[in-house]
Amino acid sequence: MLLQERDEHAPRGANQWGMPGGHVEEGESFEEAAYRELEEETGLRLLPGHLYLWREEIMTVQGSDEVQWLHVYVARVDDVTDADVVCGEGRRIVFVDPATVSGLSLYDTAELLLPQFLASEDYARLAGFESGGGHEDERIPAG
Repeated sequence: MLLQERDEHAPRGANQWGMPGGHVEEGESFEEAAYRELEEETGLRLLPGHLYLWREEIMTVQGSDEVQWLHVYVARVDDVTDADVVCGEGRRIVFVDPATVSGLSLYDTAELLLPQFLASEDYARLAGFESGGGHEDERIPAG
């Protein structure tokens, strides 16, 4: 699972883990923004059709009245490693073993959404668990 460790300069969630992501630019669809943000923050460029919209969520930002509209996209990637990732924002962006996610200090959106994703049929399908195949180190970017 591809996660970002935010640095001490992050405006929200400093020193916490979260999903790579960002804002939609004018004239851009949510899906286009997901591909762009993934490339800007990680250096990873996926071909169209690889990202899958897993969840749409409306959340209030902690400590404010600001509302966020989240569109969480996921993908299965088998041929990408940490060496392929170029951290464009935060302390680091790395693949994390899904079994260790619950032990990380997670930013509010990740704290809400990652456990739900890991418990979902979508995760099981992407990780290959439904077919009985899965591996403990399946790498699935979320965010």
